[in-house]
Amino acid sequence: MERKRKSDKEKAKNLIISAEKEVLFTLTIPVSQSSSNTIIKNIYESFRMLGESILINRGIEFTDHIQSINELINLNLSTKRPLALLDNLRRLRHKINYDGYGSTIEEANEAVSIAKTLFKQLKKEVEENIKTSK
Repeated sequence: MERKRKSDKEKAKNLIISAEKEVLFTLTIPVSQSSSNTIIKNIYESFRMLGESILINRGIEFTDHIQSINELINLNLSTKRPLALLDNLRRLRHKINYDGYGSTIEEANEAVSIAKTLFKQLKKEVEENIKTSK
């Protein structure tokens, strides 16, 4: 469900800064069986915050993470890897948080690869989106 609220460009920018800090820190964590859940959740949250910043900037109140991730997936952007991978990351994070799933090292490595391939480009696009909006 979506409701209109006042656009908050400053909050949107702060979310982008926070997302970048979180993803950069997370990429310094060595991938292991004991760190894999944390790595996946942190990387997902960083992407979610980017999508949320678009919604906040547009003044859209949202109720779930799907909307935030869909904002990124629906960007008209040519990337080296499909943006739909972000929804896979969302589903994996959901399994970890709500089903007690223990992720694998391979899944954590995939999340790291997604972050290294997509985050910087999406961050730049989201910043432009916010900068050029009224």
